[in-house]
Amino acid sequence: MSERIFIGVAWPYADGPLHLGHIAGAYLPPDIFARYHRAKGNEVLMVSGSDMHGTPITIKAEHEGKTPGEIVTQYHQQFLASWQKLGISFDLFTNTGTANHAEVSCDIFLTLLDKGYIYKASVSQPFCPVCQRFLPDRYIEGTCPYCNSSGARGDQCDDCGKPINAVELINPRCRSCGAAPQFKDSEHFYLKLTAFRDRLLDWVKQQTHWRQNVLNFTMRYLEGGLKDRAITRDIDWGIPLPLDGFEGKCLYVWFEAVIGYLSAAKEWAKSSGDDEKWRSFWQGEVKSYYFVGKDNIIFHTIIWPAMLMGYDGLNLPYDVPANEFLTIEGKRLSTSRNWAVWLPDYLSRYDPDPLRYLLSINMPETSDTDFSWREFIRRNNDELVATYGNLVHRVLTFTYRSFNACVPVPGQLDNHSQALLSSASDIFNTMDNLLYHCHFKEAIRSAMSLAQETNRYLDEKSPWKVIKQDRQASATALYVAISVLSCLKTALYPFLPFSSQKLHEFLGFKGSVEDDGWKLHFPPPGQKLLPPEPLFSKLDEELVDEETSRLGHVHY
Repeated sequence: MSERIFIGVAWPYADGPLHLGHIAGAYLPPDIFARYHRAKGNEVLMVSGSDMHGTPITIKAEHEGKTPGEIVTQYHQQFLASWQKLGISFDLFTNTGTANHAEVSCDIFLTLLDKGYIYKASVSQPFCPVCQRFLPDRYIEGTCPYCNSSGARGDQCDDCGKPINAVELINPRCRSCGAAPQFKDSEHFYLKLTAFRDRLLDWVKQQTHWRQNVLNFTMRYLEGGLKDRAITRDIDWGIPLPLDGFEGKCLYVWFEAVIGYLSAAKEWAKSSGDDEKWRSFWQGEVKSYYFVGKDNIIFHTIIWPAMLMGYDGLNLPYDVPANEFLTIEGKRLSTSRNWAVWLPDYLSRYDPDPLRYLLSINMPETSDTDFSWREFIRRNNDELVATYGNLVHRVLTFTYRSFNACVPVPGQLDNHSQALLSSASDIFNTMDNLLYHCHFKEAIRSAMSLAQETNRYLDEKSPWKVIKQDRQASATALYVAISVLSCLKTALYPFLPFSSQKLHEFLGFKGSVEDDGWKLHFPPPGQKLLPPEPLFSKLDEELVDEETSRLGHVHY
């Protein structure tokens, strides 16, 4: 019986290009998950969009002498191009600048206000005497009151992950001019998070299927006590407050950005011609997954669930499989110092599947992992080219040449041949279970172990040698190997969609891998093969120094 799967993916700020930390943390995992479920025949809706509001946008615009609208349009288009090239298969990638998003956000705000979960209060806000304006969260920096990090912002400390109100910062300063701010009273609206603590605690304790790091982080935060949070800001770039008398105030970006999951589903429904279709992914029998980096955990395990509880009638998250961080060449990724590998830069020179492979087999699921160009080239050459790609190429080229470009007719299968096919079936079933439970790193390792096992089988059978003495034995060994390749092209499809589709076609199958479903397809004897080509290209080791030298200098 098919399932309904809703996949919400973190919304990237449209203030700069995507980097590999974004991809490993929040964008590749949901694509693997979505492709797997679609192949299984499940109904999937995967949505996200560009976060076009908030201070990162206005800061970037001021820095470049452009309007915020120019900045967000530029990067939104770049995101769309990157998703297509990398194969991130959103059902809808929209943005928070749509009228639909504003309408849905205002509806949630007014509903929570009407139910008493939002209230009005005067608060002391940082005001820069030099810039002559209130300072939104990211326009103010200082020392974190929790971990003493010197680079904390007025909304969050990236080092310890805790949200902060600007008034809590030690030695605060204006990001624009460096002046110490004054604090003046300003009237704002607050989300009454404290009203949801007990309900959230009871709900979170039931989520035993969550990753341990996500569950532990959320429980520590809840047990430490919740604070009500301001959900409006003195800023003119964002969704205006839907109330008279509050001109110049907008919904705070963290409040309206998470609403994007719902607004995107409604936009998708409208574009499909059925305005109510979104309900099937928000009500009833459906599992909702939210893929984010670890710095976004509490917004998806505490704040968004609290908003949904208050609004009522919509499903809470089923799982939040948040990833840890990706470091670059052993150092923490830093966009300000250009210590990053930018996705558009990578895609301008390399194929997508080798990156998808490395980030999958090295995914930061439970702890931080590192990206290095040496490791990228080693895994490409030793694993994709030499282990998997060479297996595909030597089997298909020899078969194509020696058996009239057709899948050979096998003879009686010996114990070794039967054992390999049985192993392929077992590994496929294991991968099914791993992918279903979001264990992507272990799943792709299982697939590569099958490729290695098949190489050992071929070394023993040597069909290219025995064909001179026993053509039937050669045909049988090649048939078994081709059957395993057919298993691998399906098993690896969620991870390596481009090369899997090529292999699908080389094996003589029509249509797409996804359309053929998540099941073993052993090609029938006699099926016509297409002329094979190498799936992957070997990379020169000299590229390590060339690429490493770009770090800290080149910004794409």
